[in-house]
Amino acid sequence: MIGEKVVLRVRMSAGEAHYAGELVNGSHILDFWGDVGTELAIRLHGDESLFLGYENIRFTAPVYAGDFMEYVGWIEKAGNTSLTCQFEAYKCIQLTRNPAEANSAAEVLKEKVLCGSGTGTLVVKKEYQRGAQDPAFAR
Repeated sequence: MIGEKVVLRVRMSAGEAHYAGELVNGSHILDFWGDVGTELAIRLHGDESLFLGYENIRFTAPVYAGDFMEYVGWIEKAGNTSLTCQFEAYKCIQLTRNPAEANSAAEVLKEKVLCGSGTGTLVVKKEYQRGAQDPAFAR
């Protein structure tokens, strides 16, 4: 791992629910991994980068409106212009969805639930690289 992990915590809104039962489309995970990858590129090169693509994406647990999610990423490999990053998405708080309780009842999960994982490749052109912006990411 190059540098440190970047973590973004976001609550899934009712507007992000796309399917029955307030299920959130898995593509929202990719949206937030894009933000994590952007931060990683800025910390390493001082530039937002361009996302080249994803590989080995797995959705391993459902995400619902009201869930608090942690989107985690780190750089596994840095080439001359490309960054290979690992990404994970975890659910850390969820609504109880118990009809005997208020609609707003929620619980902090004792263990985070892995909802997705994947690999992403980002590119920062050599002329846009400004060196490590974060000492933890200095090579």
